[in-house]
Amino acid sequence: MSMPIEEYVLIGDMQTAALVRRDGTVDWLCLPRFDSAAVFTALLGTEEHGYWSISLAHAPGSSPRPAERRRYRSNSLVLESEWDTPHGTVRVIDFMPPRDGAPQVIRIVEGISGRVPMRSQLRMRFAYGKVVPWVHSVDGRTVAVAGPDSVWLDTPASATARHGTVVSEFAVSQGERIAFTISWQPSHHQPPAVPDPEGALEATEEFWREWVEQCTYHGPYRDAVERSLITLKALTYAPTGGIVAAPTTSLPECIGGIRNWDYRFTWLRDAAITLSSLLRTGYREEARAWREWLLRAVAGDPENLQIMYGIAGERELGENELNWLPGYENSRPVRVGNGAAGQLQLDVYGEVTEALHVASASGLAPDDHAVSLQLKLIAWVEKHWDEPDEGIWEVRGPRRHFVHSKVMTWVAVDRTVKLIESGDVDGPLERWKDLRETIHRDVCEKGYDKERNTFTQSYGSQELDASLLLIPQMGFLPPDDKRVIGTIEAIQRELGTEDGFVLRYPTAGQGELGVDGLEGEEGAFLACSFWLADDLAMIGRVDEARQLFERLLSLRNDLGLLAEEWDPKAKRQVGNFPQAFSHIGLIEAALRISADGAHVFDAGMRCRDVASWREGG
Repeated sequence: MSMPIEEYVLIGDMQTAALVRRDGTVDWLCLPRFDSAAVFTALLGTEEHGYWSISLAHAPGSSPRPAERRRYRSNSLVLESEWDTPHGTVRVIDFMPPRDGAPQVIRIVEGISGRVPMRSQLRMRFAYGKVVPWVHSVDGRTVAVAGPDSVWLDTPASATARHGTVVSEFAVSQGERIAFTISWQPSHHQPPAVPDPEGALEATEEFWREWVEQCTYHGPYRDAVERSLITLKALTYAPTGGIVAAPTTSLPECIGGIRNWDYRFTWLRDAAITLSSLLRTGYREEARAWREWLLRAVAGDPENLQIMYGIAGERELGENELNWLPGYENSRPVRVGNGAAGQLQLDVYGEVTEALHVASASGLAPDDHAVSLQLKLIAWVEKHWDEPDEGIWEVRGPRRHFVHSKVMTWVAVDRTVKLIESGDVDGPLERWKDLRETIHRDVCEKGYDKERNTFTQSYGSQELDASLLLIPQMGFLPPDDKRVIGTIEAIQRELGTEDGFVLRYPTAGQGELGVDGLEGEEGAFLACSFWLADDLAMIGRVDEARQLFERLLSLRNDLGLLAEEWDPKAKRQVGNFPQAFSHIGLIEAALRISADGAHVFDAGMRCRDVASWREGG
């Protein structure tokens, strides 16, 4: 049922999202939230698990035909797809209006020329395709009900239920528009209001137009940056400000493999870089909301800090397998929930502290709770920084002393030292300055391979890790340090693909377990590849950085979207889609390269000269 990942396009209402295929089929949609059970789950299964197709009328049993053209209307999430036929040309407009009541998916079929026969096929299956609903009519509206859920279909076209599928066969003439709307509602509530598709379209376009106008970035690659910002906004859960890593679960990192995870949650490590991207492009309100989500989720409890939370700050994210689903291209298991939420990952203490530092240094209003939380975090780090952990990549193998984790504990202490030195808060300045130096010395002695002139993945290991690219970006060492340059070049040699992209770390072959405790391989991690472009610009190799960045841009699908990874062998996108981390990396690298390497990175202050950099430790 599914197509290559890059054939999909995102629409959403900033509380949930749908994926639309090039042939006019919606085969992924969770209602009413990103992390709710899917109503259309064909992406991870078959037609029997739910989908909604609006396409040219075709013979029963045959597949819908891909559209000749598709685009987003200007800078929005309103999708247009067009088909040319011997009978004429037809357009389908797909969107989800920013929510004011029931969540809706609206699809407007517009005749461009001639008279074109069309068909809508709507198969709703609740609980990730497992539950067949009761489909019936109420006051001329079609409704599907199962347990707590109901989905209502409104359309002027004739609709008939056939074997659990609601079918409408119709034709559209030049200048004619026929709308289809589905609305979700708790089944025990009154029916949702009858929709106004045309009014909703106008309001949705106006919303996105006004939002994009706030963007203050006008440098190179503006179109790519704007599309990435729109994608981040679409992945934001508006009621709380939390941003999901992706709107999907279990899209595989290796086709046919087991590296299939649920990304419909909010990771703390995304916090600092997301805040940076939003603040540097003019989106202060989104940055403020993101900081507020962070403070509520952590809730001043460093002893029980999690690496990820639910979109409203939920802590229980228990992992389960849906054994009735065959998975995307037979990639099993399909997982919901994420067991990594219970891991110890020391880097998140640095990520949270860095996010609070970025917010303060960028002029967001001070927050007493944020200051109190930061001091509690450092008190915890002081006691636990020298413990092994599972690391940034959530390995399911033994704990190790990961270099990136240690670097980020240094970041946590460094930013807090700066906070005390600013005079805004009292604290044991000299003790924490000594701690900062202790961690720095420990990393440089135990995590650095002098013979190869590179930092390593963990203390005593020979492996490399792309997270080491963050060492200069976090200010741990200046970009002109020979150890930084050596690490960048080692990662290019040992983790680089033929196209110059970057793997996260070495993975095992089939039948073997790697450092992450899993079998099999994965693709080039796109965020890490953007980090490499960022680093190359930092060390003055701006032309090389720009060339890599533009190769990465060429991996986007036709509407500018990126998944988590790129399979260099199959030449296709893999992993959950679209991936916030990939688009954040794109924004940050574009901002760096647009400065032509004239500035170096410092989270919070954003740019300092190299000499003053050294003064920070």
